[in-house]
Amino acid sequence: MSIRVHSWLKNMLKMKNKIEIMAPVGSYEALAAAIKAGADSIYFGAGILNMRARSSVNFTLDDITDIAEKCKKNNVKSYLVLNTLVYDNELYEIKKICDAAKSADVSAVIASDISVVQYASSIELPVHISVQANVSNIEAVKFFSKFAEVIVLARELTLQQIKKIIDTIKNENITAPNGELVKIEIFAHGALCVAISGKCYMSLALYNKSANRGACYQTCRRSYDVKDDQTGDELRIENKYIMSPKDLCTITFLDSLLDAGVSILKIEGRGRAADYVFTTVSAYREAVKLWEDGKFTVDLAQKLVDDLEKVFNRGFWHGGYYLGEPLGEWCGISGSKAKFEKKYIGYVTNYFVKIGIAEITMIADELKTNDKIVFIGPTTGALEVDINELRVDYKNVDRADKGDVVSVKVPERVRRQDKVYLMIPRRFGGV
Repeated sequence: MSIRVHSWLKNMLKMKNKIEIMAPVGSYEALAAAIKAGADSIYFGAGILNMRARSSVNFTLDDITDIAEKCKKNNVKSYLVLNTLVYDNELYEIKKICDAAKSADVSAVIASDISVVQYASSIELPVHISVQANVSNIEAVKFFSKFAEVIVLARELTLQQIKKIIDTIKNENITAPNGELVKIEIFAHGALCVAISGKCYMSLALYNKSANRGACYQTCRRSYDVKDDQTGDELRIENKYIMSPKDLCTITFLDSLLDAGVSILKIEGRGRAADYVFTTVSAYREAVKLWEDGKFTVDLAQKLVDDLEKVFNRGFWHGGYYLGEPLGEWCGISGSKAKFEKKYIGYVTNYFVKIGIAEITMIADELKTNDKIVFIGPTTGALEVDINELRVDYKNVDRADKGDVVSVKVPERVRRQDKVYLMIPRRFGGV
């Protein structure tokens, strides 16, 4: 009887604490992919005052209304990122961006600089406190609760520290300006910075381009040799990428994070392609559903890891600081460890709705039966297709070459001008 009561209580708690999966959006293709994959919310930047101003195809102020409308139409929350340090000469720009977000009915602004927090609050634009604020204790939560509905905790906290903060929020009834309990958001998946919560000064020191101003040169992602200046001797190190950590992946212990009371799972990657967004959101959506249904197991989660390995990653750190592990999981190579790489081979020139056939104009390479391709477009998002049949000039063929117009069967609609990529299995030579 007590087991049934416990199970009932646990299910009730899950229903009250709806888990929000938050997707990165750096392009309209990524936006479509996030919505298609079932994201509950998306975050995006507009202008230069966000932490991915340099590394992603940035939106403009004119895009804010369009993005917010697309999100509302699909019952998805939209969060505008304004999380850089702000200088005096930029205060007018901050106000202009916040006013545009308010006018567009953006769900919230993500910020760390108090100038943004205060102004957004003054115009009743909801605020989320960015990881850049490095919130690591309950007193900081209490302070920011005067302004914010959601607080992103520092990435370096352990699971026990996170749970203690959430328990205290509940026990002391720490509420946000909207009258509800403050929600806690954590980074669930994606790139990790070697610095504390991303507060790095290496790019600034070398190139006068501050990571805290959205202009990181990713110098930590390069390989390095260590040399003794006095003797000229080089120290032998097994991994030259000594400042480039693997990507965080929490999916195998996601149940522990959700049991702790985390409300929002943030997926990193505003500089990533639409297929990355679709795959990661889909995987975490499935993991959350397993947890909600009481069916989550490590084995099932591991199958989702296999999907995550197909798209951009630097290798995975399964645990992170959350499980109290020291940072020592280094990527070991430059670039991605994804199981597949994409090669642009053509674009969609027609789509026949009634028969579900896409017409592709080949501009590079070749396409064969049994190949895997992905369509990417601002409305399509990302769609993977296994090629079982090819037709050129109404005839079945085994291969289509550059210059051919080839027809393939697709499971759902694609659009003219969608780009088509061949998915090529990677071989790392033992890496």
